[in-house]
Amino acid sequence: MTAATLTRDALIPRNPDGLGRGLGLALLAHALLLVALAFSVNWRSSNPAGVEAELWAAVPQIAAPRAVEPEPTPQPQPKKVEPPPPPPKVEPVQKVPDAQIAIEKAKREEEKRKEEARREEQQRQKDEALRKQAELDKKKKEAAEQQKRAVAEAAAAEKRREDQLKRLAGIAGATGEPNSTGTAARTAGPSATYAGRIKARIMPNIVFGDTITGNPQATVEVKAGPDGTIIGRRLLKSSGVPAWDEAVLRAIDKTEVLPRDTDGRVPPAFEISFRPHE
Repeated sequence: MTAATLTRDALIPRNPDGLGRGLGLALLAHALLLVALAFSVNWRSSNPAGVEAELWAAVPQIAAPRAVEPEPTPQPQPKKVEPPPPPPKVEPVQKVPDAQIAIEKAKREEEKRKEEARREEQQRQKDEALRKQAELDKKKKEAAEQQKRAVAEAAAAEKRREDQLKRLAGIAGATGEPNSTGTAARTAGPSATYAGRIKARIMPNIVFGDTITGNPQATVEVKAGPDGTIIGRRLLKSSGVPAWDEAVLRAIDKTEVLPRDTDGRVPPAFEISFRPHE
């Protein structure tokens, strides 16, 4: 070792364990190994030069047809299976205590008794109403029969009374017609033919020369004495023709005395009507 080397080694401090030098050498050795491996692989992978040759068959031959693979058989589609419906939900049966069952049974029996009692009461009321209606109808029928008997008895009594009066009137000298139904000895009003007799007495005394349209009627009240003397007259209803009304009143005044009725009497007052065309 030279003096220069010693001097350099003395100047450069060294790693006491020599780790740095060893690490560098190891890296270098690995790098060289990798280069050698790469070169070796590249040399072996190159294609060798081929030799070409032509071969001729003594007899011509035809190649067989190429095998064709059969088409795959279509597989059936799997059938979709619907899931089964879920089972119905079963409500758990709640066990009713025996005491509750007994209470409900007693309640139903009580309601049944009340319903039967209500129906019996309704039927009783219906029967009572029918009974009362029957009694009322019976009373009405009896009352109608009693009233009918009373009317018949009253009619019979009235007939007996009229017969008795007729007998008494016949004894006293009644002046009525044979078919008269009255009970008095004399008829208070005039007879049926008395009005015609009055008109036959008064009409010749009417003096009227005017022409009248239609046949108006004038009604007059006449009052007379017991001997038939006319003591008063007045117009009750006008005919609408004043000239005709005045002619009738003048004719009554001119007549002066009226004839007697069939019973020999003259009514004290009566009404009589006159028309121009009678």
